Amino acid sequence: MTAEPPGAGPVRTAIPPRVLTVAGSDSGGGAGIQADLKAMLALGTHGMSVLTAVTAQNSLGVMGAWELPLEAIRAQFRAVVDDIGVQAVKTGMLASSAIVETVAGLLAGLAAPVVVDPVGVSKHGDALLAAEALDAVRIKLLPIATVATPNLDEVEQLTGVRVTTELEMRRAAAAVLEFGPRWALVKGGHLAGDAVDLLTDGAEEYWLRSVRHDNRHTHGTGCTLASAIAAHLAHGMPVPEAVASAKEYVTGAIEAGFPLGAGIGPVDHAWRWR
Repeated sequence: MTAEPPGAGPVRTAIPPRVLTVAGSDSGGGAGIQADLKAMLALGTHGMSVLTAVTAQNSLGVMGAWELPLEAIRAQFRAVVDDIGVQAVKTGMLASSAIVETVAGLLAGLAAPVVVDPVGVSKHGDALLAAEALDAVRIKLLPIATVATPNLDEVEQLTGVRVTTELEMRRAAAAVLEFGPRWALVKGGHLAGDAVDLLTDGAEEYWLRSVRHDNRHTHGTGCTLASAIAAHLAHGMPVPEAVASAKEYVTGAIEAGFPLGAGIGPVDHAWRWR
């Protein structure tokens, strides 16, 4: 009888939930595809990716960005979906109207829940979505979203609604819902005071509040939150529970954010393991 090698055990056959991120790359590892995959792993899912753009990026900002050909985006998507399958999808940086329309067309045929993070600018203020692509996001992408997760700047970009107080977040969420997502999560992180977000489908309303941590190293917060929501949806959680759990996870990641380079460091996706 052949002896098993040291440390060998039974072969694992259980397949973790599979989550697909469709987004751009952050060479500094704090946001984008890199942050998405870290969050998905931390939350017990198998992350997969469709790369839409490559950025030269670090803690100081985005030095350059290059879109991938539409053919490459379609090929990545079909390679993953047709063979492996997905149980949730998260979209991030889509850069141009052509990419937005292509991705929306691909996702329209999926039964899996879709979390749309309508990325407009980076943490450093660098544009990550062409102005002419906003209509494609409104008309093509948001209507297929299970949850849309705009921050206040993105809400203003998409709807024209400017939010300066918590109560105004209701009007912002209603404006986002008019474009067709099932749920809108308006992130109020740019307001003073506690970090408060509003989740609503127009009938139910959930105010999600957490202590604001005094930590400037918050690069990747939006990507991480949307990916965490997608991971929890892939586990079968209802939307309100998935969003609440994702907020708890990202709040811990923000508290544990660490300095990296000379600028804004990333949140810590592995904070629960340290």
